[in-house]
Amino acid sequence: MPPSVPSVPRRVAHTLRTSLFAQVLVALVLGMAVGKLWPDVATDLQPLGDGFTRLIKTIISPLVFCVVVVGIAKAGDLKAFGRIGLKALLWFEVASTLALIIGLLAANVVQPGSGMHVDPATLSAKAVDEKTGGGSLPSTTEFVLNALPTSFIGAFAENSLLQVLVLACLVGAALLHLGHTKVPQVLPAVEQAQEIIFAIVGFVMRLAPIAVFGAMAVLIGQYGLGVIETYAKLIVLCYAAAALFVVLLAVALRMVTGLSLWKFLRYIREEMLLALGTASTESVMPRVMQKLRKAGARDDAVGLVLPTGYSFNLDGASLYLSIGTLFIAQAVGVDLSVGQQITVVLVLMLTSKGMAGIPGSAFLALSATASSLGAIPAGAVALLLGVDRIMDSMRVVTNLLGNCVAVFAVSRWEGALDIERAKEVLDGGSKAPKGAEETAAPEAEVPAQATKEPATEAS
Repeated sequence: MPPSVPSVPRRVAHTLRTSLFAQVLVALVLGMAVGKLWPDVATDLQPLGDGFTRLIKTIISPLVFCVVVVGIAKAGDLKAFGRIGLKALLWFEVASTLALIIGLLAANVVQPGSGMHVDPATLSAKAVDEKTGGGSLPSTTEFVLNALPTSFIGAFAENSLLQVLVLACLVGAALLHLGHTKVPQVLPAVEQAQEIIFAIVGFVMRLAPIAVFGAMAVLIGQYGLGVIETYAKLIVLCYAAAALFVVLLAVALRMVTGLSLWKFLRYIREEMLLALGTASTESVMPRVMQKLRKAGARDDAVGLVLPTGYSFNLDGASLYLSIGTLFIAQAVGVDLSVGQQITVVLVLMLTSKGMAGIPGSAFLALSATASSLGAIPAGAVALLLGVDRIMDSMRVVTNLLGNCVAVFAVSRWEGALDIERAKEVLDGGSKAPKGAEETAAPEAEVPAQATKEPATEAS
């Protein structure tokens, strides 16, 4: 008798049971349906997404600390780590400035706010104050000082990535200075802690579909689909500008490393869909770090470039801020000169660097930019309140891809990227890296064995 072929329902059930991508996709669709059909019920589902994000944030700081410490200790070269940091900052500044310029050019050509004729007197800044909680962006001095920890435990308790990075660099440097003979048990202990953290990531990721369902239901329930019609021109422009920027990222990645961004997108499709569903790049940071390491990027490069990029390389936010500034100016009938638009770029180059982790940071940055120009009423920023949440998908995708490309590019420049291994992984090859074992576990699971990768392997 010929072998029996599983029925369609069985194949679908097997896919849903083993594929995180399929689980998240179904949760995304169900969340949209619930938000549309039962908006009152949907608003009560906020804790589903928030709870997942809390669990992920709990493990981000210790994970970054372990990866960076192990990376420095195994690389054995603190100067190389410093070079990686400087090259990363250079890449971040060029990329975010390019995003700002693309946004300004796009807004000047399309004029998304023209014809709205909004009377500034009808707008109130109170709504923006409620969104931001009356907070403010830190000054440059405050930003630098806030990156320095006041206590070892406090950096982890406050989940301050920059402070954790500083501590990790100090600990890694101390391990290199003392040598493994004086502290033989410290590095193995950190490596074992890293294994435990990745195992926890696997457990938490099982909850990802539930988080996506809750977050999407809340989004559609609160804002509906009508806002898309009202701000259609602005939304299309922002997403088109982001698509152009992603194409430029693909070209840059190909030129610097020879790798394909589209293959990388396929490689992280589960993480990308999860980030879209939860509107948060932090929710996927641990998994993305693990996949970048598996794709041939050395531990020290991944551990430094990716977390730093979450504060310094917000390309999607930069696009949105530049387009948003011109949108509100056009909506209230203010014609910004070339000099004023250059001022917009310069101000946003500074304000966009301190946005990460601050509630309503986009509106704080827009308010600061409007104040610096002196031509746009402060209340005009409220025009973007209704559409801001719709822009999260654009910002999340662009921010995440921008930081991942930065990891590959900086790793390549520093000789910390195994190109052959990266191509093997992105092509979907089954060759496991030395010291690791591929398993048939579904993507939702992150077996500890899969994290055992050589930190010093490079091309």
